[in-house]
Amino acid sequence: MIWLTIALVLFLAQKTVAQTGNARGSDFLRFGCSQLVVERTDPLVTPGQIPSPHMHQIVGGNAFNASMDPADLDPAKTAKCTSCKLTEDFSNYWTASIYFQSPENETFKRVPQMANGMLNGSLLEQDGGITVYYMRPFSGTNKKVTVMPAGFRMFTGDPNLRKKASGTMKICHRCLAASERSSGGSGAPCAASDTAEFPNKPCPGGIRATVIFPSCWDGKSLDSPDHVSHVAYQSGSALAGDKCPTTHPVRIPQVMYEIMYDTSSFADKKYYQNGKQPLVYSFGDPTGYGAHGDYLFGWVDGSLQKAMDTLGTECFSETCPPLKLQLGKLAIACTKAQQAKEDIGNSAWLPTLPGGMPVA
Repeated sequence: MIWLTIALVLFLAQKTVAQTGNARGSDFLRFGCSQLVVERTDPLVTPGQIPSPHMHQIVGGNAFNASMDPADLDPAKTAKCTSCKLTEDFSNYWTASIYFQSPENETFKRVPQMANGMLNGSLLEQDGGITVYYMRPFSGTNKKVTVMPAGFRMFTGDPNLRKKASGTMKICHRCLAASERSSGGSGAPCAASDTAEFPNKPCPGGIRATVIFPSCWDGKSLDSPDHVSHVAYQSGSALAGDKCPTTHPVRIPQVMYEIMYDTSSFADKKYYQNGKQPLVYSFGDPTGYGAHGDYLFGWVDGSLQKAMDTLGTECFSETCPPLKLQLGKLAIACTKAQQAKEDIGNSAWLPTLPGGMPVA
């Protein structure tokens, strides 16, 4: 669609401008969140279960726990620190971890995350973790969005997928050359150069995984039984426009994650022979098609709405005076002990994926 092509071009242009800080105007906030904890906990899909079936890497407020019941916990009022650069954001953002499976003996080592890049050649102040975006519509004339209420949470993706889903790609992987390490890659998310599956070649500069969440809400439900039905994408696109379906009429800020995986130690060509590649998600997916993301809202009252309302005038990308920034070292220092202590495979090789998840 023509408007989508225009939106993608604008996205790229705005990202370049915003990251270098050379001009005003942007349709998104962008900030780094360092690692809070890596553990088998999932308060959205398996609340109260310790440990949950597979490993996650979590960022955000340190109120994160195994249940996160909205009836008795508001992260913005409970958390004492956040691993994100914006001090009023105590939300939690998490995805599954990626592991390298040795072709020699089939043991596993966790692929570390790394800081995302800026186009001026520097890196965001973050230790692993996730780069988070909050975006308003990229097309249409009405840019107004309504921020989600306390207790809101959602999920996107399908961990059971092992082949490419139909429709527009909403979760993807980008293979980075060594020269792209500092920039983190450029261009619109989930474009033609990205793949829903894991890359089939070595990625010496890393892999940039992108998770794009829905931008339309039913306006009533903080959650739904499947954690998906209360939200929706605009028809025919992943990136938000200014139209929402009548079933989900409320435009909310579109959340997007970029996760930078440091695959430089696993980029030997011998690992990519005979149509095979060595990466597997922590839930046992060797294809990459099952990638997914979880989101739990936790902003201080009114702060995110103020930022979204001033995009393009006061706020653009990493610069947003209405919001309070903390030093990178303080965000990095906000960590949390594992609720179920176990070896996640950072240094030692594991005989199986954590929790004994089969690769299938």
